[in-house]
Amino acid sequence: MKIEKSIVPSTKGDITLFTLTNASGAKVTLSSLGAGIVSVVVPDINGHMDDIVLGYANAADYFYDGPCAGKVPGRYANRIAKGHFTIDGKEYTLAINNGPNALHGGPEGFQNRIWDATAEGNTVTFSRTSPDGEEGYPGTMEVKATYTWSDDNKLTLHITATTDAKTVVNLTNHAYWNLEGHNAGSALDHTMWLGCSKYLPTDDTLIPSGEMAPVAGTPMDFTTPKRVGEEIKADFPALNYGKGYDNCWVVDGWSKGKMQHVATLTSQPSGRVLEVSTTQPAAQVYTGNWLAGSPANKSGRSYDDYDGIAIECQSMPDSPNHSNFPSTLLAPGETYDQTIEFAFKTK
Repeated sequence: MKIEKSIVPSTKGDITLFTLTNASGAKVTLSSLGAGIVSVVVPDINGHMDDIVLGYANAADYFYDGPCAGKVPGRYANRIAKGHFTIDGKEYTLAINNGPNALHGGPEGFQNRIWDATAEGNTVTFSRTSPDGEEGYPGTMEVKATYTWSDDNKLTLHITATTDAKTVVNLTNHAYWNLEGHNAGSALDHTMWLGCSKYLPTDDTLIPSGEMAPVAGTPMDFTTPKRVGEEIKADFPALNYGKGYDNCWVVDGWSKGKMQHVATLTSQPSGRVLEVSTTQPAAQVYTGNWLAGSPANKSGRSYDDYDGIAIECQSMPDSPNHSNFPSTLLAPGETYDQTIEFAFKTK
């Protein structure tokens, strides 16, 4: 495994980029800004290499980007209703930055911080200390996001966190995929399978009602592979609210610490396949409904809506306010410990 390191200055400090190239020449580039994935170059069915993760030309353009492209949002990925949650009777208040709700840990969330970074062998580890009270969250939290790139084209993300006071935590990766190449245009012709027979209905601000509803008979059903865009314009509440898919699916058969295959994304022309496995209880699928206006991409243009698909393995949105969802509470002496694996193949 070959590791190359480069430094890009920014107004908020130096951004460190690491490129890991495996024996076959496939490679990933990772950034200390938001512990992000900024490039994944893998072969198609004919061996042609292309970059299949959406990203920007300028490493500093990842600061405060609306799409949160490729990064690890936190302390709490996804939404918390009206920016309020309670621990042991004490209410905590967060910044409102998504309609009436808190999103992705707030304006200065983990995704907009430069993390410490080390690299060794086929692994890059990003780490940071989130101080007590940062963005309104209690407890000083120590976080690590460790990426490992293998010779068989698997990118594994292992995220751990500890705290010195009770807090809530929900961490994921927000990469957008287009298996034809990051600049290929709409990804709605990709085929997707989800190992999820239930999803979370929401209100029009995308806050879950608390129900876990069957996908059967609805446009939310991907238990049999289908084209992502096949029903995206259906007159259905979840699709009307978000101008496409921006919803959370419940992983079938989930139990704490159990690694399982939860999603497969396939694109017929290139023959590329992305298999996603995780220990997380849910997967938020977002079809890039609001990508237009993003910073200039690696080919010099702004992406259009639906140019990429994010499969964000995570805990459920607004979990602190729903006792029937898997708990996102982290207490002193405990370790938040989750893994997401992206396996790139061809068929």
